[in-house]
Amino acid sequence: MQYFCLMSASNKPPLEGAIMEFLRYYGLEEKYNDMKVVHAWKDVVGKMIASHTMDLYVQRKVLFVKLDSDALRNELAYSKSLLIEKLNDAAGRQIIQDIVFR
Repeated sequence: MQYFCLMSASNKPPLEGAIMEFLRYYGLEEKYNDMKVVHAWKDVVGKMIASHTMDLYVQRKVLFVKLDSDALRNELAYSKSLLIEKLNDAAGRQIIQDIVFR
């Protein structure tokens, strides 16, 4: 037996809204937002810095970044607040509160 949605195109929710509702229902919205930040990293910092990034993950609103260069780690530490702002802008919401460079 097949079920069809009888909603017209005018009252049908947009696909993004339906996906977000699905993620919220299954408790995956926070993980999705974390991944948006991780994927935005290369666009925010550029190719050169991204090529020196070895590992990147978000845990409890903190972005952990492992770099292969001590000098780059020090330089990025000076720009931490700007990076947080740009990453949150790229994700479209306040997701990251701090960055830890390792």
